[in-house]
Amino acid sequence: MFQARFHGRGGQGVVTAAEMLSIAAFDEGRHAQAFPSFGSERTGAPVVAFCRIDDKEIRLREPVTAPDALIIQDPTLLHQVDCFAGLKPDGYILINTGKSFAELGLGEFVANYRPERLCTLPATELALKHVGRPVPNVPLLGAFAAVTGIVRLDSVLKAIREKFSGKVASGNIAAAAEAFELARQKMEAAAHVETV
Repeated sequence: MFQARFHGRGGQGVVTAAEMLSIAAFDEGRHAQAFPSFGSERTGAPVVAFCRIDDKEIRLREPVTAPDALIIQDPTLLHQVDCFAGLKPDGYILINTGKSFAELGLGEFVANYRPERLCTLPATELALKHVGRPVPNVPLLGAFAAVTGIVRLDSVLKAIREKFSGKVASGNIAAAAEAFELARQKMEAAAHVETV
């Protein structure tokens, strides 16, 4: 079973991102489950959501405590919440920022993780560019598809079409596709550095 945990703030589409990832996996014929965990339910408050993907029925219902992947939609949470709690040693980390892990003060922390499973991406900027709103969830899903290969980009785009319509859908599709390409390029560069 593959388990992802999303960290963000109210209003950033954290819950929607987990739901859309589960829809993408379901569209690929797998079992999927998505659910949120709310604290204070107000815009700007920390929000956590979870997604599980498996080839067989998922019976677990508790929060994801040992994620295979972390999607951090708001980098200001890095120093406020223990976003990395329970992350598996071979886990994926995807953070919404234009900064590197070293610039975020995480260079030493991620030194033991596989470089091709670590990605920072300016998802908010991509959302502003394509959708006109600072909601990083959909670009991060496009990047997630590139970094992990757990779902295909086509499945993410189909989930976007199921969730949104009109200009919002087309803007989100463009944002996800651009994020996918940026993340793919970063992963290729990281793999190349590792082999050199």
